[in-house]
Amino acid sequence: MPHTYITDGAEIYRQSFATIRAEADLARFTPEEEIVTVRMIHAAGMVGLEQHVQFSPDMAIAARAALEDGAPILCDAYMVSEGITRKRLPRENEVICTLRDERVPGMARDMANTRSAAALELWRPNLAGAVVAIGNAPTALFHLLNMLEDPECPRPAAIIGCPVGFIGAAESKEALMQDLPVPSMIVKGRLGGSAITVAAVNALASRVE
Repeated sequence: MPHTYITDGAEIYRQSFATIRAEADLARFTPEEEIVTVRMIHAAGMVGLEQHVQFSPDMAIAARAALEDGAPILCDAYMVSEGITRKRLPRENEVICTLRDERVPGMARDMANTRSAAALELWRPNLAGAVVAIGNAPTALFHLLNMLEDPECPRPAAIIGCPVGFIGAAESKEALMQDLPVPSMIVKGRLGGSAITVAAVNALASRVE
């Protein structure tokens, strides 16, 4: 006997977001933050994720304004850069991931660091006013924070810091919110990942669900 299921994509989205809003505790978020958080919950399939989401004041507003002004999006991993929905970007924003640049392996050896961290050195020409999306590597987030300790380093407009994992992920995100070099948001603890990070970017890029 054939399975019956909802086949209308728009209706699936409508019911999904309605379910999230009915079940998740979103009361502490501003309207701009709620849009982002709901999409992150949807990407994770996890009501309860909202308990771990933390925004610095006005981060969502700053990131959305930067995107609407044409800011590039700098990504630590191709799983992030390829997941961003280009048609949602308000100004055909450039999406940049430097991880596969041929210079990166040598830079990583010279720095005695990971390729993910070394690749960020190639962000410098595009870093000023950018929206940073780190969804994979804690070493990338730590290295970015070290870069931003230099007052001459260009400053991004906002940082989405959601690296995932068991070693360094929680610590790197805690360090981001303690240093807070620019408006930032995180998913606290070991949780995170590319899908959640992409969802945050897509929500900031367009309010359309």
